[in-house]
Amino acid sequence: MLIMNQRRIRDEKINQLKVGQTAYAESDELIRLIKRDIEKNNLHVHCDETAAGCWFIPLQGKLSS
Repeated sequence: MLIMNQRRIRDEKINQLKVGQTAYAESDELIRLIKRDIEKNNLHVHCDETAAGCWFIPLQGKLSS
């Protein structure tokens, strides 16, 4: 089984958000890492949390949630 580095996945998801693409994460640890980097990079993103995971949706010209 291939185990991917959580930080590498986080970096890929953050890059998706920076170019305006929606990103999705399932694990609590990955969601935590992404949220931390969203704050760190001051990205304007809506987080839609569900029981199965979290959708990160980039916003244009609005404050992050």
